[in-house]
Amino acid sequence: MMTSHRIAVLPGDGIGQEVMKEAVEVLELLKKLDPSIRIEFDTFGWGSEYYLEHGKMMPDDALDKLKKYDAILFGAIGDKRVPDDVTVWGLIMPIRKKFKQYINLRPVKLLKGVSCRFTGEDIDFVIVRENAEGEYSNSGGRLYQGLDQEIAVQNTIITRAGTKKAARFAFEYAEKHGKGTVTSATKSNAIIHSMKLWDETVREVGQEFQAINLQSYYIDALAAYFVLKPEEFEVVVASNLFGDILSDLGSAVAGGLGLSPSANLNPEGDFPSMFEPVHGSAPDIAGKGIANPIAQIWSAALMLEHLGRADLAAVILESIEEVLVQKEVQTPDLGGNSTTSEMGSAIRDIIQQLLLVKEGR
Repeated sequence: MMTSHRIAVLPGDGIGQEVMKEAVEVLELLKKLDPSIRIEFDTFGWGSEYYLEHGKMMPDDALDKLKKYDAILFGAIGDKRVPDDVTVWGLIMPIRKKFKQYINLRPVKLLKGVSCRFTGEDIDFVIVRENAEGEYSNSGGRLYQGLDQEIAVQNTIITRAGTKKAARFAFEYAEKHGKGTVTSATKSNAIIHSMKLWDETVREVGQEFQAINLQSYYIDALAAYFVLKPEEFEVVVASNLFGDILSDLGSAVAGGLGLSPSANLNPEGDFPSMFEPVHGSAPDIAGKGIANPIAQIWSAALMLEHLGRADLAAVILESIEEVLVQKEVQTPDLGGNSTTSEMGSAIRDIIQQLLLVKEGR
């Protein structure tokens, strides 16, 4: 079956531009090897450099342009010359909120060839993070700035509707992938209004899925369990802030942020979803050509899976793991001295081999 997709590419800042190049070349290779898929790319140079020139992270009509695409492949943002809140609220947040990307899906998987310093067990679970409200709501303000009596109020917005959508996605994901347990992150013993609503709503949704066990942990205990027994988790559902923190912790436990992808999903498909690595722009190594492109390439695989090509996504992940197992090409974060382009090239070589074998060539 022929599939055709238009992808908006936003490399962003720092190493985002370096790792994005490798991911796009992976997709270009797949186009060449598999005539059943057609992918067209348009690259947009929005980010900190654009801000320094224009005073904003993207043009006023950026979202109107992006909504015409089937998906967005995002790199990283962050620049020492631009405040972090400007980069985040000027680019990523408007995309997530305007396009109703209310699910952030983050696989936490110990890839073959990567050692875990905490456990010898297999680690393979996903974090479903509510991505549209919660603690990352632009609600609140500051009074009496600069004075001793200064007050800052940051409101957490938890709604039954938003929590229900996140919980339902988590349970449906578990059901679809044959998982037996959904774990909910909470802190309702201390955050007695918003987190109690979260707990009640997650339990309400869970009652519709009798074959799936729901367990709930306070966030502090859950963070410890991520380190002590990460192999026991299957699907974790969490509010925006809790999910953000747990995702980075999970990535660190499973080998590092340079290996971890994420998906910002609009499950209904009314708007494009966005796929990005969880690492930042890493200004300390930007321009040196040594960033690990695996997280960006894996993010591209998540994008293909979302677009209905789970077969090609599986080939990409298998190729990544084969390179890691061989250990002939390793970037500095993995203990080697290979370059970004060498890692990307090695992954593409394996992809080509696997696809040619499958075609019997």
